This record gives sequence, C-alpha cells and structure tokens, in this order.
Amino acid sequence: MYPVLFKIPLFGLFGHDYFPVYGYGVMVALGFLFGTWFVQREAKREGENPAQALDLIFYILIAAILGSRVLFILTTDPSLFWKSPLAIFKIWEGGLVFYGGFIASVLVSLWYLRRHRLPMWKFFDFFAPAIALGHALGREGCFLAGCCYGRPLLFDTWYAVIFPANPASLAPSGIPLYPTQLLESGGEFLIFLGLWWGLRHKKFDGQIFALYMMIYGLLRFLLEFLRGDTDRGFVFNSWLSTSQFIAMILFALGLGLYLYRRSHDRI
Repeated sequence: MYPVLFKIPLFGLFGHDYFPVYGYGVMVALGFLFGTWFVQREAKREGENPAQALDLIFYILIAAILGSRVLFILTTDPSLFWKSPLAIFKIWEGGLVFYGGFIASVLVSLWYLRRHRLPMWKFFDFFAPAIALGHALGREGCFLAGCCYGRPLLFDTWYAVIFPANPASLAPSGIPLYPTQLLESGGEFLIFLGLWWGLRHKKFDGQIFALYMMIYGLLRFLLEFLRGDTDRGFVFNSWLSTSQFIAMILFALGLGLYLYRRSHDRI
C-alpha cells in the first residue's frame, strides 16, 4: 500500500516543503491515458475521426470527475450541497464513486454524439473496453490508497490482504481482508480483453456496450458482498448497497439494450 508514491521537494515554495504524488491519482491518470490510447486506436480502425473521439474524451473526463464526486456526496453527506457547495470540486480530498462518473459520462456522450450527428452506438461500442481498462487501473489506485477495502476474513489465507498502519489509509490495519480492489481490477481486465475481442466479432452496433453493462453490473453486484467500507450508502433497510442497487439497474438496462439493438440493427 502506497497512498503517497513519492514527494517532490518544494523547499518552502508556496509555504510547503514538498508536493505529495498520490498513488490513487497516478493510477486514475494512467487509466485515462490508456483508455484514450485505446479509443483513438479503435476510432481509426472503425473509420471514425480520432480527433472527434479525443474531443469527446475531454468532455467525458470533466463529467466523470464531477459525476463521481456528486454521487459520493449524495451517498455520504448530502448536506454539503447547501452547507459547502464548493465541496463538489474538492477532488483532491478523494471521494470519487465510479457509478456517478459513468452515468454523467453517458449523458455527456449522448449530448455530444447527437449534436455532431455521429454514430452513437458504434462510438459506445469502442468506448466500452476503454472504460473497463481505465477502471481496472483505477482500482489498482484504490489498493494503493487503502480505500474500497474488503470485509475481514476469519483467518489469514493466501488470498487475503493485510494493510499496514498508515494515517493516509482508510482500511483497517493488521487484519486479513478480502482483496476487493484487486478482485475488481482483475475482473475489469478480463472484461476489457473480452470486449476487445468482441469488437472484431460483433453482430450489431451497441452489442459491446450492452455486454459491458451486463457483465460489469453482475461483477459489481457480487463483489459488493465482500466490501467492508460502510460509507458508500445503502438502500432497502441496508439489504443492498447503493452500488448493488445501481448494478441491478445497469444489468437490466444492458439486457434491454442488447435485445432492442439485436432486433433493430444488424451489421
């Protein structure tokens, strides 16, 4: 676990001795970089304008950060919206929820693609593996930061993770936990590889994005049972976490989209 990867000396400049470079931020940045590389590559292969794909990525980046921050505040302390409205922009304090960023990104993408009259479902298809790839790297950042940790195990096993004591980490230290961050990261890498292969063999536009929604929804729903952090919000008298509830909706929407696109569009 490395919440802070390294520190850049500032020698008292701006009133600070050093500038910390956080592991979570580095991995999220790498996720966006590799995701951008993949989208640019696939846009060119699909005969679309890579410059327009890059332009869309810029809007997605802003929407993802703000959307993930908004959902975090909604599930932890909604009063911040009127007590401290600027708290939504304090991304350096952490608190980025993937689903919030995903929903905001989809809405922004719909607006952009319709405005520029671009093939919506084709774009969504080659963006889907990039989402999985970026998210996989982002979960590695969660592991480095000690957030999104798992429930305690009854005893130490080969697959357990024990976080050392660190004031910058949210995870409890010294006890074996389910490695939920690594499990989700590994699952996302497998989803990325599967969807990448699927892009070459799809039968209709929208198929890959629909598959992503279903597969990730199922993965997230199951992994939530192993999560140990309780600040992510719950619904239905704590029977389901907020993420599980959204995962169910995501799976249903993906299934509906798959059936609809299969019956209306064939390549």
